Amino acid sequence: MNSRLHGLPSHTWLGTPIDARSLFAPEHAALMATLRGLTPGDWSREAVPGWTVRDLVAHLLGDFYGRVSRARDGHREGPALATGETLESFIHRVNQEWVGAFSRVSPAALTDTLELVGGQVAEFFEGIDPVAPSLGVSWAGVDPAPMWLDSARDFTEFWTHRQQIRHAAGQATDADPRFLSVVMDTFMRALPHTLRDIDAPAGTQVQVHVDGPAGGTWTVTATGPRWSLAQPDTARPTALVRLDAETAWRLCTRGIQPDTALARAHIDGDRELAEAACQIVSIIY
Repeated sequence: MNSRLHGLPSHTWLGTPIDARSLFAPEHAALMATLRGLTPGDWSREAVPGWTVRDLVAHLLGDFYGRVSRARDGHREGPALATGETLESFIHRVNQEWVGAFSRVSPAALTDTLELVGGQVAEFFEGIDPVAPSLGVSWAGVDPAPMWLDSARDFTEFWTHRQQIRHAAGQATDADPRFLSVVMDTFMRALPHTLRDIDAPAGTQVQVHVDGPAGGTWTVTATGPRWSLAQPDTARPTALVRLDAETAWRLCTRGIQPDTALARAHIDGDRELAEAACQIVSIIY
C-alpha cells in the first residue's frame, strides 16, 4: 500500500501526507484476534503502568466511542477542561474516569462491544477527506491538524495499545511492515516540533534513519521560522541518528527513555543535535 497522498496542499512542513485509511479495518481485525486469544489470566496483567489489560481495552473502547460520537455524529457533550487544567492533565483525568466507570464490565462484554464499535471506527476513517481540518495533534505542534495527520495519529494509538496488550500476554511486537511502516512514518512527524527550540543556521539538517523493512529515513531541516520535513536532503546531514524499529517506536511512545535509545543508537555528526532529536515524543505525555 502507498501510505502517502501526493499533491495535497497545506502543512507542507509536516512532510508528505500519510494515507492510513485502508489500514484501520485490518488493524481492528488484528486487535480482535489478539483479544480473543487472551487467557482469563491475561486480562489482569499490567499492560501499562497502573492499568491492566482489561483497563487498556476499556480505554480503547472509550477512544472508539469518542471518535464516532464526535467526528461522525457531531456530538459535543462530555467532560471539559477545568480551570487551570492542562490538556495533558485533562486527557489523563477523563481517561481514568472512563476506565474506572467500566470496571464493572467483563472482558467478554468489552470484547464484543469493542468489535462492534471498532468496525464503525474503521468505516468512518475509510470515508474521510484527508485534507479537511480536524483535531489538533499537540505532539506535532499543529492545531487544527489536517485529517490525514489526525487519522494517522489515531491509527498509531490503536496499534500501540495492541502491542502493549501483546507484551502483557508475553507476545512480541507485531512487526508487520504494513502497519509498522505507517506507524513510524507518523511518529516521525513530531521531529519539527521536537526541535522547535533548537536554534540552528538555515539549511542545517538532522536525519533519523530507522532500520528494517518497516523503517525509512526522515530529514528535518532548519528553515528559519521552523524546522521542516519538506526540504530536500543535502549531501550530508549535520547529525544522523540510526535506530532499530523496536527502539524507535518505543522511544516515541516513551516505552523507553531517551537515554536508553541513545545508548542503542548509532550517531554520526553533531551529538547535541542528535540528542535533541531523541527527545521525540509522539503521544500526549
